[in-house]
Amino acid sequence: MAPMRLQRFLAQAGVASRRHAEELITAGRVKVNGRVVTELGTKVDPAVDKVVVGGRRLHSEDLSYLLMFKPRGVVTTLDDPEGRPTVKELLPRNQTERVFPVGRLDFNTEGVLLFTNDGDLMQGLLHPSHKVAKVYHAKLQGKVPLQKVERLRRGVMLKTGRTKAAEAHVLGETEANTWIELRLTEGRTHQVKEMGDAIGHCVLKLIRVSFAGLTLDELRPGDSRPLTNTEVEELRKLAGVGSLSKAKRSRRG
Repeated sequence: MAPMRLQRFLAQAGVASRRHAEELITAGRVKVNGRVVTELGTKVDPAVDKVVVGGRRLHSEDLSYLLMFKPRGVVTTLDDPEGRPTVKELLPRNQTERVFPVGRLDFNTEGVLLFTNDGDLMQGLLHPSHKVAKVYHAKLQGKVPLQKVERLRRGVMLKTGRTKAAEAHVLGETEANTWIELRLTEGRTHQVKEMGDAIGHCVLKLIRVSFAGLTLDELRPGDSRPLTNTEVEELRKLAGVGSLSKAKRSRRG
């Protein structure tokens, strides 16, 4: 393997996410060839250099990619101090590589959630410049008139500023509620719920039906599946990172 940044190696070794890996380095908790390293730009050769964290030597893991149908009532973290169910508990038992969720879904939001230990892909998909599309189906309280749907399309003012233009249309309605599809290319926290509040219609239920072109397909809540090679290559192209044709990756599934 070619030399890589130390934080990337830590992420691929399953120690932590890229951001947490940076914190470990700057805190002086990582040794390379017996020497404490605190510089984030440090590069290591996984085939030659000895990297130790907490007294344990690390080895790079195969890259792994999973798509999950996250159910409601589950937090998008690998550990929850409040003792709530986490997405980690739903990962397949044969998932040996440590993977991390790409972005988050709220506790009561369900739908598409991607997991990987590919730090380059994760960073690229979450970077605002790549405008990765996320599609939601939202159940809003009351009947939503077309002029308010048009406001969602043009952008509404939130506490964090005006939202960017979005695709929005009505999927169906009853006397009490309206289902709307929203296609967003930005990833603000609680964005869909706050957009509903901004037009005066509370979001009662929220499902992410697509992320970066990946859909739920035949998955049921709590189920997951490995991505195909084609899906991985499409994601890396979308994220602006290179092909994996010469890289290691898990082929389980």
